Amino acid sequence: MTRTAASRARINPFYVMEVMRAAELRLAEGGDVLHLEVGQPSTPAPPKVIAEAHRVLDEDVLGYTTSGGLEPLRARIAQHYDEWYRIDVAADAVMVTLGATGAFVAVFMAAFDQGDRVVVPSPGYPCYSNALEILGVEVVDLPTTIETRFQPTVEQLEALGSVDGLILSSPSNPTGTMLEADDMRALTDWCKANDVWFISDEIYHGITFGQSAPTALEFDPDAIVINSFSKYFSMTGWRLGWVVMPEVLREPLTRINQNATISAPTLSQMAAVVAFDCEDVAESNIANYAINRQILLDGLQAAGIDKVAPADGAFYIWADVSHLTDDSQALGEQWLDELGIAVAPGLDFDRVNGHRFIRFSFAGTSSDCNEAMCRLKEWVS
Repeated sequence: MTRTAASRARINPFYVMEVMRAAELRLAEGGDVLHLEVGQPSTPAPPKVIAEAHRVLDEDVLGYTTSGGLEPLRARIAQHYDEWYRIDVAADAVMVTLGATGAFVAVFMAAFDQGDRVVVPSPGYPCYSNALEILGVEVVDLPTTIETRFQPTVEQLEALGSVDGLILSSPSNPTGTMLEADDMRALTDWCKANDVWFISDEIYHGITFGQSAPTALEFDPDAIVINSFSKYFSMTGWRLGWVVMPEVLREPLTRINQNATISAPTLSQMAAVVAFDCEDVAESNIANYAINRQILLDGLQAAGIDKVAPADGAFYIWADVSHLTDDSQALGEQWLDELGIAVAPGLDFDRVNGHRFIRFSFAGTSSDCNEAMCRLKEWVS
């Protein structure tokens, strides 16, 4: 008998992780790398969070927490919705998770059965589709274009037939585009009218360059909202996220979390309570992102890469490079090899048209962004 992996394991890879590995190999061989591929802040967690973690390590046993999370943290997250959005969220509607990724997997398990149809706009974060496919849920790919700011419309949803869920990201990874309040209201209204779960990925909230991003809870109190400490609070490695749950999913999600992860990391939970008191540090980081954003927008324009999505939020620029290549993955490999510039290939985010696009991240340092644009302009010219 020859044992093989389960069929569910035959999902697409997350290509940007392969880029990161290639970049590490280049560094190990003595080369330099300008990181424009990584979807994470280059800054550490706020000093107050780090100090609290040190205190907890010295004073606490660090056992399990309940699967819902520490009560002080759940209460502080609920308070955050009042402070930012003037939305009343009960603490027991919040579940703390093993990163936003843990929240998505738990939500998909709780909300969808095998064979359900869930709409995932593309370009979009690849782990949505990959996780759904692992669970036997049908992914309904919804292509979007620059004309709709790479966001879905009600008219597109109407043409899909019966569906069970819609996953939305605003600000979006990889495009950085954001829905206006009226557009989000229209989508949530359509989902309510058609008995469709509306799942809102809000992990880039707070990282915007203009108006603030509306939360789906403003328009539908039964929307499923997922967020994380990874982006705005620069706490990616702390692996801590949360989900705001509608009443009907609270008990199922708790049971799933109990069995899948027991609880999110206790040290991270205890330290994260003070993260919401660190907006000064977070806003300083956003100011730096704004500088880097302009460096890339100007630099790409100068390099002749001028077809880009509106970078409303997050820390990405989604660029059409079809005038340079019909294989953006190969182009990215060439840039890493010849220029030391690491970027994310579009195939990660769009299986159909991603070969024409590259995602640039400006979450790193301004010096790296400047140097990368200088090298790219010289290469193109």
